[in-house]
Order: sequence, then structure tokens, then C-alpha cells
Amino acid sequence: MSKLTEKKKDFFWLSYSDLMTSLFFVMLVLFVLVYTLQSSMIAELDAKNKQLNAAQVELDKIKEIEKSLENIDSTYFVYNSDFKKHILKINVSFKTLSSNMMDMSDTIRNQIKGAGISLRNLMNSLPAKENVRYLIVIEGQASRDGAPINDILSYQRAVSLRNFWFGNNPDLNQVLPNCEVIIAGSGQYGVPRIQPDTPPANQRFLITIIPKIGEMEKQTTNSKLNAHASHNNTK
Repeated sequence: MSKLTEKKKDFFWLSYSDLMTSLFFVMLVLFVLVYTLQSSMIAELDAKNKQLNAAQVELDKIKEIEKSLENIDSTYFVYNSDFKKHILKINVSFKTLSSNMMDMSDTIRNQIKGAGISLRNLMNSLPAKENVRYLIVIEGQASRDGAPINDILSYQRAVSLRNFWFGNNPDLNQVLPNCEVIIAGSGQYGVPRIQPDTPPANQRFLITIIPKIGEMEKQTTNSKLNAHASHNNTK
């Protein structure tokens, strides 16, 4: 009986040892699995956090630029914050079916010229770093008189204004190196519109300035990497 008891004890401890070894192996596998998943999640969260930080930098830059755009000369423009447009305050008076700026009086043309100089000075004062460019939309509007040519006429008038400000064959890369100018005619349907919307109301121009910020995330990341490399080199 003594030998049998000892054999049973030996078997028990061998089984117990195998069980503990198996449990240890299982725990080791689970630990490695959890650690791997945790590392992967941390890396993913870190990447998303960097994206959010880059997006916040871009958003802050856009807000800063939009705030600067509101400082356009109030002598010539009024800013509509609802539609993000600058409305030319000058009472533009084209002749019926005309888009010729020379149809206006010298006084009106001089005021419009002053508005163009003011716009150019504003754009040249805005930051051109960090791959920031600007889209300027010169939009012509027309009176709501139902004329079928209002869309075309408002576009032709916007072209006339652009040429009056920048020349008949403007090289805008020289005049406004950080801008792209787009011509638009919204006819009698563009917004905002003066109420009551009856002729000759809304025969006017609107200016929309849109900041275009490209690759802000890439540039922000590169700046951080360069700063980190510079810090390491000084050690």
C-alpha cells in the first residue's frame, strides 16, 4: 500500500505540474495577445490624435484667416457673415443690357477703382505661408425682372469688373500671387439679395474670398519632425 500511495502521489504531482505548465503557457499566450492588441490600439489612437491635432491646427488657421478677411475696407465693402460674402457698397448703374464699365460716370468708376485697390491691398497683406492660397469669386447679380439674358449679363458684368480692376489681360500671378480669381454670374437668383427684390435692386457685385489650405497636416507633421531632429542634434 505504501508503494501504491507513493505512486499516486507522484502521479498527482506530475499531473499538477503539467496543469500548471499548461496554465502558464495559456496565460503567456493571453498576455502576448493582449499586449499586441493594446499596442495596436495605442498606435491607432495616437495616429488619430495626430490627425485631430492637425485638423485643429487647420481649423484655427482658417478661423484666423476668415477673421482677417472681415477687416476689408468698410468704405467700399460690407461683409455678410451669413453667406461669407463681401458686398460692394457702390451703387453700380449699368445701362440696360450693357456690361461696359465706361457707361458709368467718372465718379462711380473712381469709387470702383478704389474698391479694387482696397481688395488688392487686403489680399497682399494676408499670410502666404504654410501653403495657403485664396480663391476670389467675383459674382455679378442682376435685377429680378425676368429677362432671359440675366445670367449671361451678370457674368459679362463680372468679367468687366475683373478687367477694370486688373487689366484686360491680367497676369494675376503677378498682381495677386497667392490668389486665383473666378468669375461668376448668378443672375437674379444669387444670394444674398436686397428686399424688396424689385428692379433696379440687386444690380451689384459680390466678392467671396475662400482660403485654400493644402497639406496642412503634412506640413505640421514635417515641422514637428524637423524640430525633433534639430533638438536631437543639439544634444
